Amino acid sequence: MNDMRVTERPMSDEIKIAAKGVDVFYGDTHAIKSVDVEIDDKAVTSFIGPSGCGKSTFLRCINRMNDTIDVCRVTGDIRLEGQDIYDKDVDPVQLRARVGMVFQKPNPFPKSIYENVAYGPKIHGLAKDKTELDEIVEKSLRRAAIWDEVKDRLDQPGTGLSGGQQQRLCIGRAIATAPEVLLMDEPCSALDPIATAQVEELIDELRASYTVVIVTHSMQQAARVSQKTAFFHLGELVEYGETDRIFTNPVDSRTESYITGRIG
Repeated sequence: MNDMRVTERPMSDEIKIAAKGVDVFYGDTHAIKSVDVEIDDKAVTSFIGPSGCGKSTFLRCINRMNDTIDVCRVTGDIRLEGQDIYDKDVDPVQLRARVGMVFQKPNPFPKSIYENVAYGPKIHGLAKDKTELDEIVEKSLRRAAIWDEVKDRLDQPGTGLSGGQQQRLCIGRAIATAPEVLLMDEPCSALDPIATAQVEELIDELRASYTVVIVTHSMQQAARVSQKTAFFHLGELVEYGETDRIFTNPVDSRTESYITGRIG
C-alpha cells in the first residue's frame, strides 16, 4: 500500500485557509492525524471518505466548533487569511460570523423566516436600523435562492417550510452575517433529489462570493460541485487535488480503492 499522502499546490492566486500539522483527539482517540491542507478562496472544496474517517471533525476545526466538546483537543496550526484562528485573542463567536456553517439536517430556529435570517446580523450589530436589517434579510434570502418562495410569508415559522426550503433558509441565515467562508456538513443528505439539485446549483453560485468547504458522502456530488477534493481515510488526509484528477487519476491506491468501491 502506498502510504505517501499526496497533495497538490492549489492553482488559485489566493489561499483562504491553510492548515498545517493538525491533530484532533477525543480523549484518548486520535481522530485526525497530522493534516496539512491549503484551501482556495472563491472555490468549492469537497471532503470525501468513509463514515468515521474524520472529514466532519476536520471541518469543525475550521470554525472551532470542536471547542464545544469538552473531551476534544486540537493541536497544530489553522490560519484564515494568515491569522491563527486558535490564537487566544481570537473570539470564537466572531470567528463563526466569518466562517458560517450549514449542518446535515436543516435546523431553522423556532422563529419566523425573517427572524431566522435577522438573528445573526442583530447579535453582531451589522444593521443600524430596521431598513438595513430588511435589506440584509432580502439580500441573504435572494442569495440563498429562496426569496421568491418566501417573500410573502416572512412572518411565518421557518419550521413550516419543506426540507429543501429549510436548508436554503439555513444557508441564507449563514450568509446573513457576511461570512468569508461557508462550511457545509453533508447539506443534502436529508433532502430529496429535487431539493438536492437546487442546493447543488446554489453552491455553484455561492462560490463566486465565498470560499465553500463541503463534506459529502456522495462522490457524485463532490464531482459535480467542487473544484478541489480531499480524500480522508482513518483520520489521515490521503490525497488532495483537482477534483477531476482525483476521480480519474488518483495517485494513492487507497483513493482509487474508495472511488471504485473497494473500501468505504
